[in-house]
Amino acid sequence: MKIITSTIPDILILEPKVFGDERGFFFESFNDRTWREITGLEVGFVQHNHSRSAGNVLRGLHYQIQQSQGKLVRVIAGEVFDVAVDIRKSSPTLGQWVGTHLSAENKRQMWIPAGFAHGFCVTSESAEFLYLTTDYWAPEHERCIAWNDPDLAIAWPLAGQPIVSGKDQVGSRFTDADLFP
Repeated sequence: MKIITSTIPDILILEPKVFGDERGFFFESFNDRTWREITGLEVGFVQHNHSRSAGNVLRGLHYQIQQSQGKLVRVIAGEVFDVAVDIRKSSPTLGQWVGTHLSAENKRQMWIPAGFAHGFCVTSESAEFLYLTTDYWAPEHERCIAWNDPDLAIAWPLAGQPIVSGKDQVGSRFTDADLFP
């Protein structure tokens, strides 16, 4: 497993070692011992989620203000542009974001620790997205920041107006959002 550094040190992009031949391929998508060795982090994943989205769907920017979740995310079909926004008040990178393309082809993963809002847009015809979380979904603590907040100025690679949920259409402005200490 190779770590690709991002502009925000806490966000890790992971590239697995893939073993392939004419039969197909194999790689470890997660190995706790290897994870601890290369990241220095000890995490316990408690929930594994799987979503499928049509092309040009945008989900986010989501987070839980309590029972905050770290997420290890990857794509198993199609491609997305995945984004993490630092929403920790005490952080020198508060309000900054990292975005990367995750796809079934590149097999990359992104580690998004607690204290970040997360979202993605589908850049292929459809995409299947998997994520491991470090805490359980708690809808009463769920928050959403507007995907198109001008203060964040995320450069989403969209093909026209995105398809968003009702919740995501009314996300709060970053300046009004509940932030982490």
